[in-house]
Amino acid sequence: MDKLVLEQVGFIMGDWIPKEASIAIAVEGKYVYYKAGKRDLHIGLGDKVLPGSIAARTYIEGKRIEMLVEESVLGAAYFGVGYPIEVAGKAGVLVIILPPDHMIQPKQPVHFLTGKVEETWRPVPIDRISHIESSQKKTWFYAEEETYCSIHTLKYLKDRLPDLFLPIHRSYIVNISFIKEISRDFSSNYLMTMKDGSILPISQNYVSTVRERLGF
Repeated sequence: MDKLVLEQVGFIMGDWIPKEASIAIAVEGKYVYYKAGKRDLHIGLGDKVLPGSIAARTYIEGKRIEMLVEESVLGAAYFGVGYPIEVAGKAGVLVIILPPDHMIQPKQPVHFLTGKVEETWRPVPIDRISHIESSQKKTWFYAEEETYCSIHTLKYLKDRLPDLFLPIHRSYIVNISFIKEISRDFSSNYLMTMKDGSILPISQNYVSTVRERLGF
């Protein structure tokens, strides 16, 4: 990626990220672009990606990384977001660098879900929903003996549901108000029975969280 293209990338990104942000792009462990903002880390072209930095973490984990980095890593504390990218067929990372006190806008909580039943769409208040399920690449929620299909994924909803909702499995989130009882099956696995009669498995990965939240 030549210098002109990199500058265009920086200009475009600068149009939608906070004005105080710095933008860095690294390819194969070395920085190839840097546009300084309010939080200037004085990164030079050709500088190596340092261990402990967001760029390094993003390289290693190969996914979006959002974290606060201590002063000891690059000489100044900063908050940043790293994205894995590919540049001319080579592994790279894009890092947005912000002041350490930068506050990410909180995700807006949902107060209702709109679900499809046959050929109609109905908004349902969140407190009427007993549980939400991911099945066959679709999201379903259950309320008042009706089954609805939602356009949202379970991952999207997980961070936007009120505290009354509790993940119990990678495929299930339940409304605590609609839990009837928790029992064990013949293999000593936990099962959750809802007031509508649904029996849902509690994944081993969620048992400790469920027991802590429900106090048993």
